[in-house]
Amino acid sequence: MPAASFHFRAVTSDGKVRSGTITAETDKFVARELRKQGLTPIYVGLEPKKGFELKLPSFGGSSRRGVLFFTQEISTLLNSGVPLDRALAITSELTEQVAFRLVVQDVLRVLKGGRSLADSLATHPDQFSDLYINMVRAGEASGSLAAVFERLAEFERTRDELRNYIIGSMVYPALLCVVGLGSILVLMYFVVPRFASVFQDSHMRIPLPTKIMLETSAFVQNYGWIFITAAIVGALAMQSFIKTPKGRMWWDTHRLRIPVLGDALRKAETARFARAMSTLVANSVPLVQSIHIARGILNNQKIARSLELVSQGVKRGEGIAGPLKRTGEFPPLASHLLSVGEETGRLDHMFARMADIYETDTKNAIKRFTSLFEPLIILVLGLMVGALILSMLLAITSINDVAV
Repeated sequence: MPAASFHFRAVTSDGKVRSGTITAETDKFVARELRKQGLTPIYVGLEPKKGFELKLPSFGGSSRRGVLFFTQEISTLLNSGVPLDRALAITSELTEQVAFRLVVQDVLRVLKGGRSLADSLATHPDQFSDLYINMVRAGEASGSLAAVFERLAEFERTRDELRNYIIGSMVYPALLCVVGLGSILVLMYFVVPRFASVFQDSHMRIPLPTKIMLETSAFVQNYGWIFITAAIVGALAMQSFIKTPKGRMWWDTHRLRIPVLGDALRKAETARFARAMSTLVANSVPLVQSIHIARGILNNQKIARSLELVSQGVKRGEGIAGPLKRTGEFPPLASHLLSVGEETGRLDHMFARMADIYETDTKNAIKRFTSLFEPLIILVLGLMVGALILSMLLAITSINDVAV
């Protein structure tokens, strides 16, 4: 039989997924070669396995909801005494999202192939974070998988609630901006030019506010497309810049300096870090490893990078409260709470308390931001629309004066 290129997908001993091609005569030969390299083959074939090419966004809404539902269902079933493989099978049947159902079915297939649950979940890193996989691995090692999934369900639920609250709170101000600016553009591009036709053949003196309005409308008509194009190009360029490490650090640094909103973002990251640490420490994951894992789920890279200094301090035996305070990236109360936790030996409970405090503070900070931002938007848009209407009224009044 002539040699052919076989596509493969395999799992390493630490749960990492490897894929590629090997030229061989048969798929069995490829499988043997992979095992010799210490890899566990999960697919070998002449064509790439499309099922494995499934990619769900790490922070996409559908993927998050799928993980939350999966975690809650597995937690409920395991605590009810249902065997793991049966729990996965039931969850795959109950999952409404077709894409995530395929993920659960593949996890079950790998599990039945002899891999641990943690290694099976690791074959889909886009859905299951390092924190999630390490928690499951620790639960398997300690025989407390049901308790681990219960903690993970609580972690995913609280994280999802906080994220949804932040997004929901920002929708209305964003909608106000879009509708308001859209209304002004429609007035300047369509309504004002028709109004201006009244003055085209007239030699009457146009009031200054009306003249400014007409000239602005003409400018928007003639050059507006240039500014819109420039804005779109600028937004795309900014997006590309933010995707680079340097750009992401610049963006995350400046976001924290925004009045009111920056404080809310800092507290949200603190709550996210504390909730992750609470979940990990409560499950006996070593502190340095917990910090490294929790660092990976933070959205702000400036705060995440500061945790490297915290990790180094823990390695030197300084504890976590002191190094955390020295970074200057976390609210002052956080280090005081952790200091008490270290003194009492209840660090996991103090992390949980810290998460509760800063989740509440985040919601209050977002509420303060929207309570200031919404009236400001309405005021600015009201002044702009009012100025347009006043300019039109002045023009109409001047026409009436000439007629008299």
